[in-house]
This record gives sequence, C-alpha cells and structure tokens, in this order.
Amino acid sequence: MKKRGIIAFLLVLCFAATAFAALGPIKISDQKPTFIYVGPVGDGGYNFMHDQGRKMMEKLNPGIKSAVVESVPEGPDAERVMETAVRNGSKVIFANSFGYMDHVINVAKKYPNVYFMHCSGYKVAPNVSTYFGRMYQPRYLSGLVAGKATKSNLIGYVAAYPIPEVIRGINAFTLGVRKVNPKAKVKVVWLFSWHDPAKEKEATKALYDAKCDTIAMHADTGGAPQAAEELGMWVIGYNNPMDKYAPTRHLVTPVWNWGKYYDYAVKKIEKGTWKSEQIWWSMKDGMVDISSYGKAVKEDTKKIVASEKKKIIDGKWDVFYGPIKGQDGKVVVQQGKKLNDGEMLGMSWFVEGVEGTIPK
Repeated sequence: MKKRGIIAFLLVLCFAATAFAALGPIKISDQKPTFIYVGPVGDGGYNFMHDQGRKMMEKLNPGIKSAVVESVPEGPDAERVMETAVRNGSKVIFANSFGYMDHVINVAKKYPNVYFMHCSGYKVAPNVSTYFGRMYQPRYLSGLVAGKATKSNLIGYVAAYPIPEVIRGINAFTLGVRKVNPKAKVKVVWLFSWHDPAKEKEATKALYDAKCDTIAMHADTGGAPQAAEELGMWVIGYNNPMDKYAPTRHLVTPVWNWGKYYDYAVKKIEKGTWKSEQIWWSMKDGMVDISSYGKAVKEDTKKIVASEKKKIIDGKWDVFYGPIKGQDGKVVVQQGKKLNDGEMLGMSWFVEGVEGTIPK
C-alpha cells in the first residue's frame, strides 16, 4: 500500500533538531533541480499543486531551470529516476511522496554532494531534508464551513488511506464541523487509493445515497467534486481549489502552497546555509491555507472562520487542544492539555462525531 503521509513509527524521531553541517553553496543557475511526482501533473490536485509550487520557485529565482518526472511508482524505479537525474546534471532532487523515503536515502548515500528533499517522510541524512505542512489547521477551518452548510447533518468524507495523515485531517475537519453544529456527523468512505477518479465518484455517490448533503475529501483528483456537483451536494475540496470541478457547489478548499518551501530550499542552497532539517510548517508560515469561498458561503460563516484562523495564526490556540472526546464519547484530550507533534503524527483514532472504522 502506498503511504505518502507521515506514519506512526516516527514518534520519538519526529522533528528532532539535527546536527548535520551545511553542504557547499550552489549557484541558482547550476542547481538544475528535478521534481519527482507520484502522479500526473494533470490530476488537478496533489501533483498539480506541487507543480504550481515548482513554477513559483522558478519565477522567484530567475536563471533556475528545473525538470519534472511524472507518475513515478513508489518502488525501486524511483531510485533509477533519481540517479538518472543526477547523471544528467541535477544537483537538487525534490521527491513528493512518502513511499519514496527509503529510495531517497539509498540514492543520497551514493551522491553525498547532491541535495535531496523528501515530502512527508521522517528519515534524514546529511544531504536529506524532509518537508510537510500542518494541513490539519485549514482542514479544521473547512469543517466550520461544512458544519454551517449542511441541512441533513450528515457530511461525507472521501478518504484515501487509513494512515495518520488522513485520520488527522478527518478528525480536524470533524472538530470544526461540530464546533458550529454539534448534531452533525462525518461519514467516512475509504478508497485505498490516492488517484482513482472513478472510485472517488463512486464513493461520493454512495455517500449521497447515505443521505449526506455535503462532502469533504482526501484524494488527489477532482473526481469527487465532479460527482457532487452532478448530485447537488456541497463540496469541501482538497489540494487545489475545486471550483473548476464543482462551479456551483464548491464552498472552500484547504490548499497547499508548496512553492513556499521550494523557494526557501533553493535560496538556502545558493547561500550555503542549507542544512538537513525536518519541516512541518503551518498556516502562519504560508504553506497551507484555505481557498477563496464559493458564492453560497454566508458572511456569518466567514466571520467565524476568520476568528478561528486568527487564533491559530496568533498561536493562542490550535486544533487538537482539549477537551476532545474520542469516537466512543470518552475524553482523550483533557481540558487544558494539547496533543504534541508526535501524538498528532501518529494519530490512529477518531474523534466523536465520525462514523466509520479505521481498518488495520
């Protein structure tokens, strides 16, 4: 099973400071970064947004020329692709999926003077960094919007894999939903795929048949929003604003701004200040956010979201602060307590209000 998200086994390791020394500087024009994507750029979602980040990086750094390799499987072939890129002159590699992790480490050992950046992993080396964003924050905000929009009080969630990254997003979303609508429930359907438009549409139709009038999603394409538009369901998107796929039913989308990191990394390399680090940036850092609203979102909803967003960005509060109840109604995070990064990164339980199970 492909596991792009950050998983439970890093609890002790996660985001510890590293003592690796910086490598030598490389001029922007000599870096020739290669971006390795797990899916096609045309997916309209995850890989599309990574490529938008790449283009932003190019725009902000005149003289840099990057290359893209799409739809690279998370297996030994990834090593071949990376080694080919290095032999072709690339001194910087960005690998955008969790399943590339061990392959990045293997190739990095062979090329100690090449910089490697791995999205969502937890293994580092003197020439390997990891990067990801606190997507649970805009997930929570989008839940506020969904909770205010639903009339049936049943919201569907089209979910890729039962891994901590996805579970964390479902929980954050549900906490937002129930903040404004305690009667609402979030019904989860698992895809066991990141990229399968047909399956995403089928899942959306199943949720519609289960009386859900709104959907959220953790999948890489516009399949679910397309189906929801046809069925008349409200849409909370993911990755990229989904108004293209649901022009009349789109409410808001939690979005990525990968260019923030790509620009940061190449500038650090140019200055000779790059170091191996594990990055988990937030809304305050600009790596994650919510999109503009659809026309159906009311002003009072926007005010609620703005207030909650300000609390998060100001550092006064975050999503997984207690009290929080688990799916069985028992308190799992006490009043005045909060989950630490390791607990969030290894999340394997649902909050109260989620309908569904977590397959082993």
